[in-house]
Amino acid sequence: MTATATRVLVLNSGSSSLKYQLLDMTDTQSNSGSGAGRLAVGLVERIGEETSRLTHTPLAAGGDKRETEGPIADHEAALKAVGAELAADGLGLDSPELAAIGHRVVHGGLKFTEPTVIDDAVLKEIERLVPVAPLHNPANLTGIRTARALRPDLPQVAVFDTAFHTTMPEHAARYAIDVATADAHRIRRYGFHGTSHAYVSRKTAELLGKDPAEVNVIVLHLGNGASASAVAGGRCVDTSMGLTPLEGLVMGTRSGDIDPAVTFHLKRVAGMSEDEVDVLLNKKSGLVGLCGDNDMREIRRRIDEGDERAALAFDIYIHRLKKYIGAYSAVLGRVDAVAFTAGVGENAAPVREAAVAGLEEMGLAVDASLNAVRSGEPRLISPEYARVAVAVVPTDEELEIAQQTYALVSA
Repeated sequence: MTATATRVLVLNSGSSSLKYQLLDMTDTQSNSGSGAGRLAVGLVERIGEETSRLTHTPLAAGGDKRETEGPIADHEAALKAVGAELAADGLGLDSPELAAIGHRVVHGGLKFTEPTVIDDAVLKEIERLVPVAPLHNPANLTGIRTARALRPDLPQVAVFDTAFHTTMPEHAARYAIDVATADAHRIRRYGFHGTSHAYVSRKTAELLGKDPAEVNVIVLHLGNGASASAVAGGRCVDTSMGLTPLEGLVMGTRSGDIDPAVTFHLKRVAGMSEDEVDVLLNKKSGLVGLCGDNDMREIRRRIDEGDERAALAFDIYIHRLKKYIGAYSAVLGRVDAVAFTAGVGENAAPVREAAVAGLEEMGLAVDASLNAVRSGEPRLISPEYARVAVAVVPTDEELEIAQQTYALVSA
């Protein structure tokens, strides 16, 4: 890497999409306030369809968002289209200032506990984990292979969603099933959203003016996918998602915690196939299964109009949140802060208020006026007298991936 190579391109490849950000890791006057400036952001949607769309915003040049529509056949064509947009702003993929490409990879199993430079052996291991992440790892692999083909000379780094959670002790990570069976099939709690939980737990400590090693935080990552984590002194000791991202909190379309025997019942009594049960629990459950909507704003609007199904869905969602706050308070022993993040956590004040309502004996409370403030900055929403801080901390998974990537290739 040359001394002038200070940029990192972050890629998040989905099955039919490609999200990207280009960051300058030396721009201390950044819009992130964290030593990295965003030069461009964008998204390619509906890859492989005739109506593909690329949305590109050149932040460094102060330009306007550009949208183009038309067929984009595959991820290689998508990345080439992204490269063309970046080149139009003088930020092309062939720039000598590009230090590395950082890839979000959902599942790293137990082998990958930190960011890793990708080679053929790493690719094979990510591919070996496809059975435990069939919806995510194949798409991540496609993005990696595409980027390596276009820039084989450039370091490509995998940053794993599961890595932050590999510090969980065995008693938290293991399920109570036959050990030989579990080990043979790699069945255990892995956890996900790790880059978000790592970033938010660290930022929460900064907000409190403390070293992360001194702080115990419950992080609530509440988006369409939702997860909780118990972070003790900067290390994850428990998390709500498990072998897959299906376990845990009520989510937009996923059920979260459920009696495993429900799946047997659906197969035996309802005659559903394994694939049908999979689709039910992952895509037709959660909030959308309960009330037909997975947008919290729409659910709150319906509640205000007296919709009982929406109100019940909200109550179930909040009940599960409270259970995890209570459980992780017990796991941690001492809680310094509860941090809300991601789309719902950052923007839905009623969710934050309801989640801690009635938990005053645990030291939790929300100040109504502080909670109502909308801001893109980390902030406390608890009253001064509260024993446990309640915070809203906007997540930045792309920045976390970029920082971990740059630290690895510049070491």
